[in-house]
Amino acid sequence: MSLIPFDAREGTIWYDGVMVPWKDAKIHVLSHGLHYGSSVFEGERAYGGRIFKSREHAERLLRSAELLDFRIPYTADEIEAAKDLVLRTSGLTDAYLRPVAWRGSEMMGVAAQNNTIHLAIAAWEWPSYFDPETKMKGIRLDIADYRRPDPRTAPSTSKAAGLYMICTISKHRAENKGYADALMLDWEDNVAECTGANVFFVRDGVIHTPLADRFLNGITRQTVIELARRRGIEVVERRILPAELEGFSECFITGSAAEVTPVSEIGPYRFVPAALTKTLMDDYTAEVQPKAVAA
Repeated sequence: MSLIPFDAREGTIWYDGVMVPWKDAKIHVLSHGLHYGSSVFEGERAYGGRIFKSREHAERLLRSAELLDFRIPYTADEIEAAKDLVLRTSGLTDAYLRPVAWRGSEMMGVAAQNNTIHLAIAAWEWPSYFDPETKMKGIRLDIADYRRPDPRTAPSTSKAAGLYMICTISKHRAENKGYADALMLDWEDNVAECTGANVFFVRDGVIHTPLADRFLNGITRQTVIELARRRGIEVVERRILPAELEGFSECFITGSAAEVTPVSEIGPYRFVPAALTKTLMDDYTAEVQPKAVAA
């Protein structure tokens, strides 16, 4: 991956309905979204020139904004069209896309009812979240100190930028200890998710995954559950205690960036990436590829 800072790259970014030079896509330092976390975003991938589940991502972006009490001034159709324009303009066929919406700078204080809502969309080349060699061996996860918040304290089902503050801290701490990422628990000490991905476990041919009512129900998560059920694999969504990890044979995480990535270790617990995980990795790869249109 390029080491060029993101604010120094070449290209164009869709910004409030206009394609602007990459280096000119700026906000003021007194923007509300920067100071108070009034920002939502999406992470999406395009494969072969097609944005995977673009509609679902556009609709989730709108819902996330509503949960933060603001309305993005574009429809899902308009957001999809803008993403397609960005992808075409970038000249990329396989790419990562980042739509982001935030409150502007008209008011600077906790209340910002009259601030303009901005939307920007960028695309860039981003290979697999983890390098292929590491991915096939299974990544190592630490167990984070911070918990995912009680839904009564934060809009936990939105993809709100502020909710990722403890994810950044947790991932940094994990990386500093030699891990690839960290597993986070919820406020009741149940298994929740990783810092930017959902988690799945396998025992006796059955998939177990935390019930996604206390954190983001990932679009990739939903896709993988559907793929598993197509194959007749049982998927159980439930509360999972950390002590149960010892009884699982396989583990993998899912996300637009991570795709389907095997896990070999979570703290003191060990897993062996095996057939079921590999099957879902292959099924997901096939699912995201654009389908040929019959003549």
